[in-house]
Amino acid sequence: MEKISNLEQKELLQKSEISIWLDNYNDIFSVFDSRHYLERALSVDFLDEIKRASRDKPSGGLSLNMLIPIKQRNTTHETLIKKRLKEHFKKHTDILEKDQGELVWQGIYFLFFGLIFMSVAAYILFFYHDKINFFKEFLIVLLEPGGWFLFWEGLALIIFETKKIKPDLVFYRKMSKADLVFHTYK
Repeated sequence: MEKISNLEQKELLQKSEISIWLDNYNDIFSVFDSRHYLERALSVDFLDEIKRASRDKPSGGLSLNMLIPIKQRNTTHETLIKKRLKEHFKKHTDILEKDQGELVWQGIYFLFFGLIFMSVAAYILFFYHDKINFFKEFLIVLLEPGGWFLFWEGLALIIFETKKIKPDLVFYRKMSKADLVFHTYK
């Protein structure tokens, strides 16, 4: 077990790493979940705290230092907890990457069909402008706004909706690559 001095504790807390004080291992997990460490839900407070602390940190070489009292330290539990944390961060990274990819493809489909609708409306207007009847006029009235709607909604999905996912995705990517280290304190 690695024991660190008070000076080392202060230095550790000032580095560009994330350092969290824990009273015991249960601080990492939800108080409502009594399952084994490999299955327990993570504490929202714990996740919020490391998310807040990681915002200004670069994604390369990040280390999550969890400081726990020497009397509470158990390396067997730590191995299981590290595995659980890594699985959680990887799982959420994969989910958010999938969600982001689906949003981009949905946006591309919207853009494509919006352009098709507007092209059909323009084609009717250009080639049949002198032979417009009720049906062709109805198609133009339907296709033009529908095309613009799909076009702009597609852009909104690609540009704005993916931005909503980005902060969480950046966080989970950082944490899935981070070193997880336990240290003791008195």
